Amino acid sequence: MPGGGLSSAARSSRRHPTPSTPEFWSTWHLDPLAAVLIAVAAVTYGWWVVGAARRGTRWPWWRTLAFVGALILFGILQFGIVGIHDQDLRWAFVLRLALLFFAVPTFAAFAAPVSLLRSGGPARLAQAASAALASRPARVLGNAVVSPLIALALFCVLLTPFSATIRESPVWATAITVFVPMLGFALLTPLSEPGILRSSTFVTMEFLLAFVELMADAIPGIVLRITNHVLDGSVTAAVGQPWFPSPLRDQHLAGDLLWFIAEVADVPVLISLFIRWQRSDRREARTVDALTDEEIAELTRAHLQRRG
Repeated sequence: MPGGGLSSAARSSRRHPTPSTPEFWSTWHLDPLAAVLIAVAAVTYGWWVVGAARRGTRWPWWRTLAFVGALILFGILQFGIVGIHDQDLRWAFVLRLALLFFAVPTFAAFAAPVSLLRSGGPARLAQAASAALASRPARVLGNAVVSPLIALALFCVLLTPFSATIRESPVWATAITVFVPMLGFALLTPLSEPGILRSSTFVTMEFLLAFVELMADAIPGIVLRITNHVLDGSVTAAVGQPWFPSPLRDQHLAGDLLWFIAEVADVPVLISLFIRWQRSDRREARTVDALTDEEIAELTRAHLQRRG
């Protein structure tokens, strides 16, 4: 090579396949749908906080902060560089999809909007929300064995050619913006909202099964990372920025991100299960303490007769 310089291919292989930090935080665009969703959510949550205060309920500040965090993260994903390039780049698409499914609903669940609705929202809407949480679909979704299976099914789509269709479609981009956070929240709410209790034995079994299944969430990310051909069949390199990676490198980056996020996302689910187990254990302890000696003796005799 003349003058000891690198060839264009060598320079391309050494360039960083992601934007620089200043470029990442300085690239923004307006997403009207996301702006409307953020405004409606902020006004509604704030209205319910004021309503709770008027009824004499002091709403915890950290729950409001968690809700603000959910809105900020949602805004970064929609308005920032990830939302701009998610149709061009696999890693941007996967980062947006995974955080909309895992992170945004986690912050929103910690904000406990259903409990806030009961404290400061319209009575009819609160009753409808309580009925929805008590329904069979909510009980199924609230089972921590089911939630990881849904997540696994969702991200296994990334291993198919259909993922390219989803990634490149504006219609699917809109659907993801609206429905993926709703799905994640629907899965987490029954685990995080107070008042939804199960027996401690059931929760212990649920915890053990969920621990194994939560580890399986990382499988799609691992497959994306270790596969050396483009799984979605879209092999045309994205153009527009000098740092855009090749399709295969793009897939590997997407796998790295999904693998990491799926592992980190296990933590809040396991914490929620632990909290649920504590609630169930305290409730059962209070129930036993309230029994008289005669009632305990009768329960013991009935248990021994069943065992016999």
